[in-house]
Formats: sequence, structure tokens, C-alpha cells
Amino acid sequence: MKYSGFTLAILLATMMACNTKIKKEDKTLADKNLPMVVTADIEEGIKANIAKKVEEGGGYFHMETDDKELRLQLVRVHTEYLSNLGPQRHFACVDLADINGDVYDVDFFLDGDPGNMTVTETTLHKLNGKPFYTWKQRKDKTWYRMPIQNASPDLLGVIEGEDQFEFTYEVTLPEIKEPAKIWIPIPQSDRFQKIEIASIETPAEHQILQEKGNGNSILFMELFPEHSGTKLELVYKVERQEKKPYEEDASPTRFLNASLLMPVGDRFQILADSIIGDKKNDGTIMQARALYDYVIDEMRYIKAGKYGTGDAVYACDALTGNCTEFHSLFISLARSAGIPSRFAVGASIPSDRDEGGIDGYHCWAEFFAEGKWWPVDISEANKYTALATYYFGRHPANRIEFTRGRDLQIEPGPTSGPINFMAYPVMEIGVNPAFPKTFFSFRRKTSAISS
Repeated sequence: MKYSGFTLAILLATMMACNTKIKKEDKTLADKNLPMVVTADIEEGIKANIAKKVEEGGGYFHMETDDKELRLQLVRVHTEYLSNLGPQRHFACVDLADINGDVYDVDFFLDGDPGNMTVTETTLHKLNGKPFYTWKQRKDKTWYRMPIQNASPDLLGVIEGEDQFEFTYEVTLPEIKEPAKIWIPIPQSDRFQKIEIASIETPAEHQILQEKGNGNSILFMELFPEHSGTKLELVYKVERQEKKPYEEDASPTRFLNASLLMPVGDRFQILADSIIGDKKNDGTIMQARALYDYVIDEMRYIKAGKYGTGDAVYACDALTGNCTEFHSLFISLARSAGIPSRFAVGASIPSDRDEGGIDGYHCWAEFFAEGKWWPVDISEANKYTALATYYFGRHPANRIEFTRGRDLQIEPGPTSGPINFMAYPVMEIGVNPAFPKTFFSFRRKTSAISS
């Protein structure tokens, strides 16, 4: 079944947001005595449809492309993208892994009521993080699919110049049976972002700790069983500038040292030398670009296996991962080649809509050359090769930086030792790690959507 421009308008207004509130369309349904539909219903519906197809397909979800048949297994449902489009019409986005290791992002449209939904349309949206199409809005506010090669930078995640938005960092605490502690990153103002704390709501008294190695600020709280299931909410007003190469007074030499999961030398020295090759007699920027291109060409963006730890050795062996693996491998290679490099993490703010949920954290890197720090975003360049030149020396305005650096040491700190990097909360119940549910959302002050 094909969907009208009106339906796609509703879809793009709501997709990518994990929103369990009933929308206006749902209230209309209630007036007609039709079932209410929330995101949990859609998640259950898409999982049931996939499970049925897997059973019928001998253990695999089968799809066909132009040149092969895919045998897929469910990796995850993007709960932040689930959307109710109107009367008995729904949208879901799902990651499915092929038997050869490729991961496909698949868009599903469904019809029906809770407990009885049927898939009506299935489209391959991304392969290993690289999209086949994006969405474009017409002047009448309806939406249509656009091939990536025809898309403008704003449709590929880039807002140039300046962006302003309100950012919400929400944490739901797990069950706590004994005294616990939690650490949460607090973004700081600098020359590229102005951060104003609009509100902090916590279930207990908190204090702000200073991590001296990289200048990070971290909220710290001690918690007890009565805090089980409660929420913390931090809301920021953000003005962010596009980041370009910039000068800094501090010496960059300490950013040649190894981190626990970003070794320097040995295999990375050998690999960096082979990648740079004849460029060893050229400028540092050319050498860094060779390493940048190597990571783009060789790595695949796949959230499977040991991804998300920023382990450069794993990235070098598996050549897969998310943004942490891409940039950790680059940093180990660059430092081994004598190029100071550093790591930062925060969140990318969607450029194709003005509010809603955000699909987790994002990280990036910088390297030092010709007296300046050069921003790079290699995982985004891998997804959108048309922007590979842009992301070598630029970070767009639509993002927020939480923390810089790796192996963060604070006092009081976790019993497990230095923090690898800090995007999500670090929590311990007793001496055991805990993982509270964390959700990011935003509301833009100025529209980034082309009309």
C-alpha cells in the first residue's frame, strides 16, 4: 500500500520521537470509540509480524534486493521512531542483521488495531548506517522520499552557522536495594556552545563535581531504595555555533598519549605508517586526511558485537562499530603517527524536524595540525560520503557536547575506576554497575526544516 502526502506529513512530524502521549489524531479516534494506539502497541505489532515471518521463513526474516535474497534476524526496534499515523495506520523502523553481518535499517508501515496489526509496506532504508533515501518536505508541508544523491546538507544532518534549541536529558532510576551512587555529565559553555541550565529536577540532593583532566562537570548523587523508579530531568537552553578549525593556547602534546582503550604504537604505528605512505613527507593535514579516508573506507557502521566501548583494538580487528569505534581507531592511528588527537561526546540534534526524541549519544574527534584543532566526524562521513569533505574540518551547529576525553577521573568516583567516556549516566548500586534508562529529547527555537 502506498501512503498519501498527508499521511507522510503526519509521519515525519512524529517519527524519530519516542512519545507515548496520545496525539490529537488519537483523541479523535477515542471520540469514535476506536482503539487508542500508543508506541508500545506498535512495537508489539511489528515484533509479532516479524516473529511470524521468521517462523514461516525457517528462522529468518526474508527480503529481496535487486541482486540477492536477505536472510535477516531482528536486532532492535527503534522505539524512538514508532509513530501512529492516524486511523489504523502506523510506522515502525527496525534494525535487522543479515547472515553475512550486514545490518539493514528497514521502514515498515502497518495497518490495524492493537493486537491485530498487519505490515502493508516494507522498505530498505539503510545498509550499515548508510541511507538509500531521506525525506524532503514540499511547500504544502507534505513529505516524500528523496534519493541521497539529490539531498541537500540539511537533509543529511547538517545545519551550518548557528542552531538554538532546548535539550532535555531524562533518567529513570532502576530498582535500588542498597545504597547507590550516580554520575551524570553536565555540558559546559565554550566558544562554540552557550549552555544555560533551565532546570534540574532530582529526587535527592546533588552536587557538581569537577573533572580536572578535561574540564568536565559531572552531577553526583547518593541514592537509596526509596528512590527506585524515580526520574531525574535536566533541561538546557543551548546556542550552538558550527565548529571550524580553531586555535587554542594549551599545548596539544598530551593528546599523543595512549588511553586504556586507545593504544598508541605497535600495530597502530605499523598500520598508520602504511596508510600514510609517501605522505610522510607532506603536511600533517594530508597525513590526517589519509587516516580519515582509511577509516571511512574500511569501517562499517554496525551496532553489533562489542560496539559502543570505543576499543580501538576491537575496531581495528572487526572494522565495525558505531561512532566510538570509528573515532577511537582514528585517534590511535593519528597519535601513533605523531598527530595529537582527542575525543568528545554529546548528541546530534536532528536537522529535519524541530522537536522530539533523539536516538542516543554521538561522538566525534579533533586532530591538531598547522597550529589549529581540526574537527572531524568520521562515522557521519561514512554514512554520507557526499559530506566527507565537509566533516573533515567541520562539526555542524546542530549538536551538543557533554564531555571531552577518555579515562575520566573524579572524586568521589566509581569503584570500577576511571570512566571510559561519559555520555550516559554511570551508576553503581553497592559496588555493582547499574544502567538506568536514559532518554534525550529536544525542541528547536528556530526552524531548520526547509519549506
